[in-house]
Amino acid sequence: METDTRPATGSLWRDRDFLIFWCAQTLSVAGDSFALIAVPLLVLNVTGSVAQMGLLTGVSGAAAVAAGVFAGVLADRFDRRRLLIACDIIRLVLYVTIPVVWVFGQHVWLLYAVLPMAAAVGMVFQVTYVAAVRGLAGEQRVTEANGMLYATAAAAGILGPTLAGVVSGHLGPTAAIAINAASFGLSAAGVLLTRASRYAVEAVEPAPKGRPWRELLAGAEFLFRQPVLRTLTVLLSFFIFMTLGLTDIVIYRLKHDLGQADSVVGVVLGVGAAGTMVGSMLVARMRRILGFGPLWIGAQVVSGLAILGLGLAGSVWGVAAIMALYLACVSLAGICSMSLRQQVTPAHLLGRVTSAFWTIHFSLGPVGAGALGWAAARYGATAVFVFAGASCLVLALVALVTPVRQRHPERA
Repeated sequence: METDTRPATGSLWRDRDFLIFWCAQTLSVAGDSFALIAVPLLVLNVTGSVAQMGLLTGVSGAAAVAAGVFAGVLADRFDRRRLLIACDIIRLVLYVTIPVVWVFGQHVWLLYAVLPMAAAVGMVFQVTYVAAVRGLAGEQRVTEANGMLYATAAAAGILGPTLAGVVSGHLGPTAAIAINAASFGLSAAGVLLTRASRYAVEAVEPAPKGRPWRELLAGAEFLFRQPVLRTLTVLLSFFIFMTLGLTDIVIYRLKHDLGQADSVVGVVLGVGAAGTMVGSMLVARMRRILGFGPLWIGAQVVSGLAILGLGLAGSVWGVAAIMALYLACVSLAGICSMSLRQQVTPAHLLGRVTSAFWTIHFSLGPVGAGALGWAAARYGATAVFVFAGASCLVLALVALVTPVRQRHPERA
């Protein structure tokens, strides 16, 4: 394979490969938003249990964490373009089995079989995706590229949850899951239309012979040698513990506490996605003005306050507005964190560093999702929101006395 050596400069709006990739991933995220609504609704409609929702989220998260151990090695050692396409095709097959089997009866066990496998493959896709964006956009344009990808994904997510709620309400959640399956086919087609040379990475580090665990740990070693990345990894691990299951609790609050229909759930999460879009559009400019540390810490503070607000909101539109604020801050902090890793990590290590970060980052998430579901069933959604919001504020305060507070850690 011949590597494309041309520098990634100029406007991303005139970069054919990036634009195709961008459109394909936007359509894929629109499909994902259907599953985001449909799967919890499917579990809740069949079992009536918020604890089951949390357990399924936790099991899927655990599968993603397990896959993350090996995802980075795959992304750094195999053709990233082919790997992205393979992940999309596998997820298409997995998700389409749910509506097909559901025709013959409701089998909750199938969700526990299919969704963890899909989450594991999704982790491989996401790790490879992060590494691929660096190659497609170039180091200097990576924050802008991430902002564009997140912004249009959020725009698709505004309409997606609303349509998912309508489809689930009229045709059932399995119909919405079928739409999600089809979106993976669109994603694979988009990647297939881009040039393979844009995904190539020069292997400056040979694969170690007879020491596979050394290669698996290479990403973690890099993370913990870099002070800002090390601190971010620890802080975000606790953040994900408190927030991975938050969407389930919001859905439970709307359905159980406020007595709303499936279509209303879709509208609320669609409004929330507008916050993600706004945050994604502003992140590159805000980082230039404020710098990394002030923006990241400020976003975490507002996120914690927003989660507290979810515990106090007593109306549908109040929940929707606060979700928009919360997701805007999550996108600001998340894009900043991901862009910094892409900027300071050598290209040949990027897959393993991303994999190590997400494996550590998500390791507490499945436990947290299960705990939040159990706590909501036992103590109510309000108590969960208050505890989670207060915990996120504490994490932001801790960040103030760490290297994360630096304005330009990428220059170190």
